[in-house]
Amino acid sequence: MNIAEHVERAARKTPKHPAIRFEGKSVTYAVLNACANALAGALRKKGVRRGDRVALYLPNIPAFALTYLAVQKVGGIAVSINSIFKSEETRFILEDSGAKIVFTVAELLPNVPRAECRSVKHVVLCEGSSPDATSLDDWLALGTAEFATESMGPGDPAALLYSSGTTGFPKGVTLTHSNIASNIRTAAKHSGYRADDRLAAFLPLFHVFGQNYIMNGGFEAGATLVIFRRFVPDVVLPAIKSEGITMFFAVPTIYIALLSAHVPKEALASLRYFFSAAATMPEEISRRWTDAYGLRVNEGYGLTECSPFAAYNHVSQHKFGSVGTAVDDFDIRIVDENDSEVPRGQWGEIVIRGPGVMKGYWNKPKDTEWALRGGWLHSGDIGRMDEENYVYIVDRVKDMINVSGFKVWPAEVENMLYRHPAVRELAVYGVPDAVKGEKVNVAIVLKEGASVTAEDIIAYCREKLAVYKAPERVEFVRELPKSATGKILKRVLRDQAPKVGA
Repeated sequence: MNIAEHVERAARKTPKHPAIRFEGKSVTYAVLNACANALAGALRKKGVRRGDRVALYLPNIPAFALTYLAVQKVGGIAVSINSIFKSEETRFILEDSGAKIVFTVAELLPNVPRAECRSVKHVVLCEGSSPDATSLDDWLALGTAEFATESMGPGDPAALLYSSGTTGFPKGVTLTHSNIASNIRTAAKHSGYRADDRLAAFLPLFHVFGQNYIMNGGFEAGATLVIFRRFVPDVVLPAIKSEGITMFFAVPTIYIALLSAHVPKEALASLRYFFSAAATMPEEISRRWTDAYGLRVNEGYGLTECSPFAAYNHVSQHKFGSVGTAVDDFDIRIVDENDSEVPRGQWGEIVIRGPGVMKGYWNKPKDTEWALRGGWLHSGDIGRMDEENYVYIVDRVKDMINVSGFKVWPAEVENMLYRHPAVRELAVYGVPDAVKGEKVNVAIVLKEGASVTAEDIIAYCREKLAVYKAPERVEFVRELPKSATGKILKRVLRDQAPKVGA
């Protein structure tokens, strides 16, 4: 087996069908497969063998898909590097993975500390030029359109995706060919991908959501990816109509921004499907979206460590506020600190078992053993399950705020505050406190033209929640810090908050 077989299959079945649309140009499945074959041949000539790591330090451009496929065809392991990383972060991943080759672009080349990374033998530019690196075109010329794709075992590693590193150094999540192949089939099935669909791909392809659920899932169905460098509303929204995009994939912060901008329903008329993942969708936002546009936002849940798809809301019955039920061949349980399953309705840690669960963390056997103890992936997410097996996310374990011994889950406070008419976007987080241990802070982005005081927000919370859950400090900000995927970075807010006694 080999992940790249999905594109090979589409190239045989529908060779002229566009695999990719990018900035007004098309790449058919036949051309994509032929170019991937040529590049795989070049990789082999440059010494890449089964199990060798090849780094993709790339923005959202067609070359990401091309290089990814070529690495799979030659039996290598694709190492994804966040395209906003700088040299120190890039160096860590290159050294940790032992990557032999780096595919990047001229703009990012200064962040590749080649002299410090002994394993790196070649740096190849997929966009732009530099005397310090060769070009993708030169490498493509080394191969041919015919290449015998390596037959890989189900447990052979296919990709290394590094965890976000919110605490300590990031860990390389090792996903196998079987992990990814099974997960993308499930994604295509549950989301109902069709060959005539056009999928909006503005979420970063270096992230597991963009890479597997959208890119690989789309290729599995023989659909067309409409790739954008990033989410820019003035670019993406007109393209929905001009490109005939039918499926829209985003994170909650993007849905919040579109609601706040009052995007007219007609601008989204070609879309038949909306999907959200990578962060918990506030129930209030989901309901408002359905009211405004007549279509619900389908939600998924998972982690990089499970390729990522583990739960879906929902093929048959959608429940607001839930991430749905376990997908095909997956099991989800809610357990206590002793890994014993808790009664329905009670909260505990979400643990996951299924074919998408990672092989382990790259070169970290102790971390792997801990994360997969008892044969279950321990997510670090706190949730509950109802009598119909629907999962509800309470929060991340690490985001829980301990106020004088009382547990405060930020998501509960956030869901309530999203109902306030002046609030556009917010994040609730904990900061150290000399007396209480921690106290509740909130950073709020107001809707345009709205006016409200910190005292008003605190009073609003105290009226609707237990007093200890109400924020003690309210900060109004122009924007919230976010990752490349649009996830709000609470660790940045915690780091920037005034220190105790300051």
